[in-house]
Amino acid sequence: MPWEVKYDVRLLADLADSSDVIAFYGGEPLLNQKFIKKVVEVLGNRTYVLQTNGLLLGELPPELLKVFDTILVSIDGVPSITDKYRGRGVYDKVVENVRMIHSMGYSGDIVARMTVNEDTDIYRDVSHLIVLGLFKHIHWQLNFVWTDKNAWRDPCSWVRNNYAPRLELLMNEWLRELKSGRIIGIVPFQGVLKRLLRHEDTAPPCGSGVDSFTILPDGRIISCPIAVTEEWALVGRLGETDRSELKKYKVHIDGPCINCSYYSACGGRCLYTHIEKLWGEVGDKAICSASRSLIDLVESRSQEIMRIIKEQRVSMDKILYPQYNNTVEIIP
Repeated sequence: MPWEVKYDVRLLADLADSSDVIAFYGGEPLLNQKFIKKVVEVLGNRTYVLQTNGLLLGELPPELLKVFDTILVSIDGVPSITDKYRGRGVYDKVVENVRMIHSMGYSGDIVARMTVNEDTDIYRDVSHLIVLGLFKHIHWQLNFVWTDKNAWRDPCSWVRNNYAPRLELLMNEWLRELKSGRIIGIVPFQGVLKRLLRHEDTAPPCGSGVDSFTILPDGRIISCPIAVTEEWALVGRLGETDRSELKKYKVHIDGPCINCSYYSACGGRCLYTHIEKLWGEVGDKAICSASRSLIDLVESRSQEIMRIIKEQRVSMDKILYPQYNNTVEIIP
């Protein structure tokens, strides 16, 4: 995949409908602000989303900053965890930049996008980001498949003895705050709740190949932003593929997912993981156990959540998230 964008940006206007969400994804999009400006100039008034590591966020000019409805920023929790995986000083720089855009008047949705590893404490690290008060929402992605499976000593044991019980503590805290009328933006709780209550069955839940398509720098259109070399992900090419072809495209998800009782909520979790199966059968079990733990937890508390919402007169639009596909994956 080329480092530079090789296609004519004006071709985007022929493919994208005025209601489409335009998301800048990386790599690091802010390394090429000139391209972002050009896209905004060509497409005009749209809903724009940015995923960034946050290191260049403070360099965004106010006129460009304000076009983004949602900004997802990579930060993994407490300083030691963030810096361990992203480099010394990264935590401080990211926090400094997020504070800066707040001071510049940015009022959109800032999402802390965590990567969860074996030494993550989901309760500690999410709680830390909540206390910072800089993020409207917090989402995490489990570092399953995206790293060598040998980097995890025993992922199944980790889910059972670490992730699931600490997730329950986080849910208890979330409910306590909800009883006080305060909605803490924890995306996996809110996103799963939305799928359960509204019977949303998008598969995969991230929308890849369903309502989300990726345009690579060379103009290829793919179903999954991770699958940049895999032939199964190729949908077409910018300038050659029209919108009707995207609507006809079908994502292939097969067994055992489609025969699983969790499928309506999980949707197969991750398209790339589902197809590539890089961790094999044992790894798949660990991934599925993490998804089931989250879904079971939210489902077991759903009636209590609904009761609190009614008592506190909380708007369902505020509790169910996201309102549109803003690139959070829902199922971590």
